[in-house]
Amino acid sequence: MITQVMGAMRSSFGIASGAVILIAILGGVVFGPYILQCDPLSQDLEARLQPPAWYPGGVPDHFLGTDTLGRDMISRLLYGGRVSLSLGIGTVISAGLVGFALGLISGYFGGAPDDVAMRVAEIQMAFPFIVLALILMAVFGAGFIPMFVAFTISGWPIFAKVTRGLVLSIRQKEFIEAARTIGCSDIRIILRHVLPNVLPYVIVLAPLQLSGMMVTEAGLSFVGIGIQPPEPSWGNMMGEGRAYLSNAWWLATLPGIGLMAAALGANLLSDGLQVTLSPRVRTSTR
Repeated sequence: MITQVMGAMRSSFGIASGAVILIAILGGVVFGPYILQCDPLSQDLEARLQPPAWYPGGVPDHFLGTDTLGRDMISRLLYGGRVSLSLGIGTVISAGLVGFALGLISGYFGGAPDDVAMRVAEIQMAFPFIVLALILMAVFGAGFIPMFVAFTISGWPIFAKVTRGLVLSIRQKEFIEAARTIGCSDIRIILRHVLPNVLPYVIVLAPLQLSGMMVTEAGLSFVGIGIQPPEPSWGNMMGEGRAYLSNAWWLATLPGIGLMAAALGANLLSDGLQVTLSPRVRTSTR
């Protein structure tokens, strides 16, 4: 009984807290620039390196301070978050769709398509994600679109492997055999029986991959091969601020807090969804 109650509380807390954090960040980066009417590229060299308003020397006009070129930190954080989150969400969706489709087909039908797709996935997964992303970025170049393509190519194998493994365990179940016996087509079996049993696990995986994508983007932008200035992202903002940690800590700390909060929200959401959507846990909590 205690285990069941703890599982339900963990699920509710994870989903609620993760969703609140992500919705708050998404709302801020999407609607904040329109509400504040801020320009992340507007420079004012006379106001450079002003601290946040609550810090000695800060002014209310720049509540979170300014950077090395006098650009307002609030505007850069909002626009940088928009770039980082849109890249992370977009690549999770694209890599998830590709990997899910290939894993579903490979696991259910098997044969040559399964062998080819899984060998390619295994070769890619032999490289650490960030190393493969670095290689692809060297081929495609820096910027948002090259990163989107590189992250999609790098990210689909995990979705494909997870989906294929689940399909392999489901396709031999009695209810699948019963559906075949009464003459159901493969498409009907996949859509009506396989897909509903596989999709919850992929939904759980998506927020976790979102966290990884955002952190990887920040790492690549931090070292200068991701999103390029003057376009802001949380990663290149931290990279620009690392030389000023001793006298302008807010340059690197504030985007770092934004990235940490977004990654924490995605991880909490994934953990809560895992408890809620897992058939084993649902059965034990009834």
